[in-house]
This record gives sequence, C-alpha cells and structure tokens, in this order.
Amino acid sequence: MNNTRTIINTTSLTFIVIGVIARFIYNSFVVLALLKGAKSNRGHVKMENDENQKKPGILSKIKFWQISSVVLLILFIVSLMANFSGSGLSGAISKDDAQNKVQQYANIVTGGAVVEVGSVLEDEESGLYKVPLTVRGQTMNGYVTKDGNLFFPAAVNLADFFNQVDSLGDQGTQITNEPTAPIEASVDDDPVLGKEDAPVTIVEFSDFQCPFCGRFEKDTFPKLKEEYIDTGKVKLVFRDFPLTNIHPYAQKAAEASECADEQGKFWKYHDKLFENQDALTVDDLKKYADDLNLNNNKFEKCLDSDSMKEEVQKDTDDGINYGVAGTPAFFINGILLEGAQPFENFKQIIDDELAKTETKEDSNKTDTQ
Repeated sequence: MNNTRTIINTTSLTFIVIGVIARFIYNSFVVLALLKGAKSNRGHVKMENDENQKKPGILSKIKFWQISSVVLLILFIVSLMANFSGSGLSGAISKDDAQNKVQQYANIVTGGAVVEVGSVLEDEESGLYKVPLTVRGQTMNGYVTKDGNLFFPAAVNLADFFNQVDSLGDQGTQITNEPTAPIEASVDDDPVLGKEDAPVTIVEFSDFQCPFCGRFEKDTFPKLKEEYIDTGKVKLVFRDFPLTNIHPYAQKAAEASECADEQGKFWKYHDKLFENQDALTVDDLKKYADDLNLNNNKFEKCLDSDSMKEEVQKDTDDGINYGVAGTPAFFINGILLEGAQPFENFKQIIDDELAKTETKEDSNKTDTQ
C-alpha cells in the first residue's frame, strides 16, 4: 500500500512540475511576442478591423525550433522525474532488507534446510542487487531488483551455454544432464509399513504440519497402499523432517509420533495427526493419544521430557545429508522423488524397479541351471 501511494504521489508530482514549467514557458513566449508586437506598432495605436483579422496569431510567430526546445525540455524533465521516482520516492530497499526477503523466500520454498543467503552486494553492471546463495554446498549468485519486487534465483551464462552447444558439433544441440545415482537412504530404526522383504523400499521424509505432506497422505498414499504395500511389493519407511522455521508445531508432533511408536501405535497416530493438521498443540497431541487408548502417563512423560528430540533430529540430519530440500521427499530404492507427486509418478518408478528385480531373479535362475 505504501509503495502504491508513493508511485501515485510521484506521478502526480511529475505532472504538476511539467504543467507548471510548460505554463511558465508558454507565458514567457506570449509576453515576448506581445512586447515584440508593441515595439513594431509604436505610433500606430489604432488599427482597422480588417487588418486586425489578417494579423497572424501570437503562437504563429513562435518558430519551430522554439517549440522543439520546449518539447525536449519537458521530456528531459520527465526523464529526471522518472529516475528520481525509481531511486528516491518509490524507495529502493536496503541491502539488508533484500537479504532478509530472499532468505524468507528460501525458507518458505525449501524449508531453510539447504539454502543460505549471503551478504547482498550492488552490481553496477546490471543495476541490481547481487545475492550470493549457497545451495547444498554450492555457491551461485541470484539477483534482486532494488525495489525488492523481483527475485532472479540464478543468472544463466548464455555465452557458456552456446559454447557448449557449438562444441557438440554433429551430435546435436540438446544438452542433457547425467542421471543422478540412487542414494542409499537409511531406514534407521523408524516405523515400517509393509513386508520387510518387499523388493521396493520407499523412505519418506515428512512433516506433520506440511500441507503438501497432507495432500500426499490424502490423495496418493491410499492408492500406493492398496496397489503396492498391501500386495507385498513395497514397504514404506517414515522418517521425520519437521520444518521448524515455518511449521512451529511440527517438531512436537514428530516427537509425539515417536512416543506413540514406543507403544506400537505409530501408524494410527500418524493418520490422526494428518487428519488434524490444523490442531497440533501439545494439548491436542495428548488428546489424540487418549483417543487411541495409549497409556497416557507413559505418553505424556515421553512427550514432556523431550526424550524423542534427538531421534527426530537424527532423521532431519540424515535427510539433509541425502539432499532433502523440502517435504515431502521420497527415496524409492534410492531414487529421489520430491513433492506431493501424483500416484502415476510413483507407479512409474516402482514398476521400473520391480521390473529390474524380476530381470535379476530370472538371471539368477539361469545361472543356477
């Protein structure tokens, strides 16, 4: 709202200044023309009506170069006011404010687990703020407009890109990235749903307060369970990854689920939390334990003592080491799938992994014959 008012005030001021100057210049020409006319008509005070009608107008006496000068002067003033508006009245934000805005953006998008925003610099060449970003140990530069309204996470070096394209020659112009090798994501000692010897293992990193995790649980998990987990083809391992900087109740919810796991009711408690993502205070967590007939004294002692805090932190640290940038994140036999993906995306990877398993089994049978 303040920026809008500033722009309106700046625009109004610009037009007022232009109007005043234009009027002043116009009046100056009029006065000069009258003085010139008075001088040439000295001694001829009275004129005939027909001669008065033939007399050229005052504006017609103004030469073209004079009009052009006025127009150019006005345009110059507009340019100055526009520049002043961009850097002064509309208010360029400070470098600290730019850094804070980018960090907030990164925290919301990635959970703040893997992005570190460095001190902002002024880039004279581009006229933007340069923002150093450290992502998974790699540093790159992003850019922010000085009004703080636009953020460019990374600049693409087109010269380097087209040099790569030229170097391909007859191989074509498509540059492809090498596929990422599967990551051996540990199942740790966390809750498992499905057969222990299932050929496909999915390690899920999740947050009980995360809306996208809730979407997965509601839309995708039931189909996954019916088609693959209940049929013995897949086992699902749940690991905690609470985004505490944006989800204030996620940490205690994760600890509470570990406390429920101690009493053998993790998955029922897990379902209860996702069904009630908007109510995850400590009192709520204890109420859900009572609803599920857990031993209340044991549960409350576990939760209030923070005894599961270290366990939750271990899951989070492992997730960061595996490259988890947000929730939910899944490792399907080590293949990373991020976000609340539709069932079809899980199905494609799972079916490919099952096919590999079948091929390997057939090969082993052939070798033993």
